Amino acid sequence: MREIKLVLATVKWDEEHLQQLRNAFKPAEVICVDSKDHATIESLLQKIDVAVLASDLDERFLKAPNLKWVHCDHAGLDKSAKREVFEKNLIVTSSAGRSAPALAEHALFFMLALTYRFVDFYNAQRAHQWGIEGQNNLRGLCGKTLGIIGLGNTGTELAKRAKAMDMKVLAYRRRNINCDGIVDKLYSRENNDTIDELLMQSDYVVLALPLSDATHHLIGERELKLMKPTAYLINMARGAVVDEKALVNAVLNKEIAGAGLDTFAVEPLPPESPLWDLPNVLITPHVTPQVPDRTGRSLDIIRENIRRYRAGEPMLNQLTIEDVYTKRT
Repeated sequence: MREIKLVLATVKWDEEHLQQLRNAFKPAEVICVDSKDHATIESLLQKIDVAVLASDLDERFLKAPNLKWVHCDHAGLDKSAKREVFEKNLIVTSSAGRSAPALAEHALFFMLALTYRFVDFYNAQRAHQWGIEGQNNLRGLCGKTLGIIGLGNTGTELAKRAKAMDMKVLAYRRRNINCDGIVDKLYSRENNDTIDELLMQSDYVVLALPLSDATHHLIGERELKLMKPTAYLINMARGAVVDEKALVNAVLNKEIAGAGLDTFAVEPLPPESPLWDLPNVLITPHVTPQVPDRTGRSLDIIRENIRRYRAGEPMLNQLTIEDVYTKRT
């Protein structure tokens, strides 16, 4: 059994949740430190064997002599996905999945708002105008095809909701799994599938996959041209999964109908970015409403990983060599 003696925590939780974290790690000692208290962190890095961080790990943690496991209390690990992690044999995990239901709702919000032309109707309302041109040609989500690239926590939650709305659901992921009843057709890299067929068939393409060297600019000029001219791209992943210049051209040239974007290559999105003014494009600033007790859901993941760590079992949400991200935009 692997032992845990000393834990550094920089998460900004209330005292009740911090006490639950201390209890979860018992008999190990948990020292809670403000992430800006660099002197204390530097001192503790010489002693700790586990860290629970509010953000990503940096070079200081890679140099910590006894550190074996780092948990980052958020979903994407692309900023921590460095080759040095594996050279050090460091276990890095995340809280991916804690917000999956809300992220799935966010994707549906984009899909519904674009399909129902919410912006046009809202502008008509403000102008005291009864209706908009083309309103009788609108069609809802029912019977349309959703393509999800990244059938993980968020993708699975989205697939369930889309099926409840009588949509056809296609999905792509790394590994082949049994997802009967959740999606109508699964494509996987393990089966040597590509995303091409999914792109060509889908009325909505939702990105819900990690950013890595393999997924950097996964959606570029070629892929956007494969999509239907009536289709929408929804990005709930990371901004660099999409070639934003190619997306701008695709929307302006009406190669796709529009997009819903919550993530961007550069955040905050610069005021001069052409994405702001694209027609039929909705932007949210990488913010999704929280699920009830989000911190409690993080704790559930951490508790299970404490058990798995001590037992030497595979960890939940563990960074793998496939997740390494060296490309930067």
